[in-house]
Amino acid sequence: MKYMLLINAASADASDQCSVEEWMVYDKQIQETGIVVASESLADLTTATTVRVGPDGARAVTTDGPFAETREVFGGFYVVDVPDLDVALDWAARCPGARGGGSVVVRPIADFGQ
Repeated sequence: MKYMLLINAASADASDQCSVEEWMVYDKQIQETGIVVASESLADLTTATTVRVGPDGARAVTTDGPFAETREVFGGFYVVDVPDLDVALDWAARCPGARGGGSVVVRPIADFGQ
């Protein structure tokens, strides 16, 4: 079964951030298992653009960056193919982004029978 691990890292001003070395160790471990279907880190939050479309669907409005009032920043993801939710949760718990002020959201990938 495929699951997405959505990594919400603590904001840049958090004092309990993980080191690059911790991320490299985790990434090497999870990649070596062969369960990773896809993974990416996102560019800095300042490069984001938000698109909103009004109720009439006629006009798109873009603004620089997200404007959510949160202490977490969506930093990247892994899609893993594992036997069950328990294994996905175990890998999420090992993720450096889950510590301190961060979190990892685990969601099953929808299968529409295609």
